[in-house]
Amino acid sequence: MAKLYFYYSSMNAGKSTTLLQSSYNYRERGMNTLVLTPELDNRFQSGTVSSRIGLTTEATPFTTADNLLALVKESVATQPLHCLLIDEAQFLSREQVQQLGDVADDLGVPVLCYGLRTDFQGQLFEGSQHLLAWADNLVEIKTICHCGSKATMVLRLDGNGRVAKQGAQIKIGGNESYQAVCRKHFKLGMATRDDTQLTFDDEPK
Repeated sequence: MAKLYFYYSSMNAGKSTTLLQSSYNYRERGMNTLVLTPELDNRFQSGTVSSRIGLTTEATPFTTADNLLALVKESVATQPLHCLLIDEAQFLSREQVQQLGDVADDLGVPVLCYGLRTDFQGQLFEGSQHLLAWADNLVEIKTICHCGSKATMVLRLDGNGRVAKQGAQIKIGGNESYQAVCRKHFKLGMATRDDTQLTFDDEPK
């Protein structure tokens, strides 16, 4: 029986690299994969998934208005599909997570989702919330804070290196905008004064 998987982590844990390796493993064995990526993630060339270590693959962009079950059915009609992989799965809608469950249950296609668990305020993304609730398998991809502890949270930084505590949940960015940290340093970062540049001391400024 095909399953719905959610591989989750903080920033810079290698989610896209793991996705690309999984897709490669299937294709190396002569199997077909379909990679989907949110259209709103415009950091790289449209229609691609790219990792920080330079690996890339072609991908099909989608929006929250798209029916992913219907999209996969169209793909299956043209050739067999052995695995569906979703990059930046935190941007999925509740309905799309349900549709991915249908892909696994009704079409028999394994679905591998990769994404962040929480945003810069420590709140669950919509897609992550429902994947945590409905996925058959939950797998944490680990990375570390600057202090050496496991990083489970993320801080958003403004252009001056200050911790951003307010703002829209979705803001596309990389290392210049986000810092993966442990829970302790997330709390310390959020406790800094709004006019204080982020440092990684043990006490807030």
